[in-house]
Amino acid sequence: MVKKALLGQVSDTEIRLLRIFKAVVECGGLAAAELELNIGRSTVSRHVKDLEERLDLVLCRRGRAGFALTPDGQRVYEGTVHLLGAMEAFRSGVRDMHAELVGTLSIGLFDKTVTNPKAHIGEAVRRFRRIAPEVMIDVAVGTLNDIESRVIDGRLHVGVIPDHRRSESLDYEELFGETMHLYCGRQHPLFGTSHQELSWSELEDYDYAGLAFHSPNMEATHRFRLRRTATVSDQEAIASLVLSGCYIGFLPDHYAATFVESGLIQEVAHPQCMYEVQFVAISRRTPRPARLTTTFLDALRLSHPRLGGTPDQRKV
Repeated sequence: MVKKALLGQVSDTEIRLLRIFKAVVECGGLAAAELELNIGRSTVSRHVKDLEERLDLVLCRRGRAGFALTPDGQRVYEGTVHLLGAMEAFRSGVRDMHAELVGTLSIGLFDKTVTNPKAHIGEAVRRFRRIAPEVMIDVAVGTLNDIESRVIDGRLHVGVIPDHRRSESLDYEELFGETMHLYCGRQHPLFGTSHQELSWSELEDYDYAGLAFHSPNMEATHRFRLRRTATVSDQEAIASLVLSGCYIGFLPDHYAATFVESGLIQEVAHPQCMYEVQFVAISRRTPRPARLTTTFLDALRLSHPRLGGTPDQRKV
């Protein structure tokens, strides 16, 4: 008997199965999805199998070797993300008509912003929660490019990232700044030495760790002609390589402060080898952001002196 693939109208049952499948993928397997879904592993497996039969597709491999999506499974997952996102956008639009702030607000944050004293994300969340206490907040930490793409395709409502090449698909609002300095670890030849007379040619001799994607960090790498021999996806990885004593690398001064105070790393005090980063809030330009998004953007504005006025005006 030939199985009939799901090609027509999508029912509530299939939507539920797609939500379960999405949770399994994002949790990395059936066992990990148990807690997220609050149902037993055998039930999760049965639901995934049911979805496969309805679609007449093998979506994933599961067994002793671990969990892995098939190519068809990857396409179904991506389609599910877009479908559920569109449904949430529709619900959000209807709620806007009734002036009701409920649903889920998805925020993307660039890594290591929490230790920046100029960043008042927590304050913005507190302001937002006072206006919209029923809203579920979903926060993801990611790379600059990942956050941008997820805001553009609607998977995230707002992103907070370093400002670099701007996209015509996004709106930008300046929030706060960050100072980046070059650091070396305790086992590095530069540690404990004077750097004031360090020449550019000498600095270029040392192995350097930098971000692998287009960013202010990559721009600084090229501007200072540093010899990048290690590429990483986030600033914690840069810190790990600097701590090894084998590499120099740029870190935010607020994040590096604890390592410096512990004597584990030291700033390479070359008078010119540092740069400033401006952080911005990004949101999708079209379609017009829902009131859920604009309300959080308003909270971000009020929570940062650059946009929100004097400290007295920022009191919560």
